[in-house]
Amino acid sequence: MIASQIAFLAAFAIAWWNRFILTNGQKIWFAVGIAVLLSGVWLRRHCFRTLGRYFTANVRVVAGQTVIEDGAYRWIRHPSYTGGMLMYLGTGLAMTNWLSALVLLVVGAIGYFYRVRVEEQALQTNLGEPYRDYMRRTKRFVPFIF
Repeated sequence: MIASQIAFLAAFAIAWWNRFILTNGQKIWFAVGIAVLLSGVWLRRHCFRTLGRYFTANVRVVAGQTVIEDGAYRWIRHPSYTGGMLMYLGTGLAMTNWLSALVLLVVGAIGYFYRVRVEEQALQTNLGEPYRDYMRRTKRFVPFIF
């Protein structure tokens, strides 16, 4: 979380640097950025509603928890993190600065990759074979691809 806050500060500081501004079609890049950002917000809200009480800020498994395969979880294991990365990318694109977009996306992805490793280990340990089977059938972030 600290790394993403620093990335946002850096991205906003870089946003005014003319060398990295997307000058061609600037209004289009802004609109695309806002659309990508809102798509990420929608996906994260969907995940919050789908997981209900299992959606937490900290990695933990609740007693009696099962593998959730409803909604976006039918196709990918971590749609909330995909939504977060879309929010990072959309924010950077809305700044119409390719370096800002890159900083946000890379730092966000590094944070999510680390968290996914920790989370998947906890879920495998606590949910066992049902979660390992779910992992074999789904991709982490992008359906059928990654």
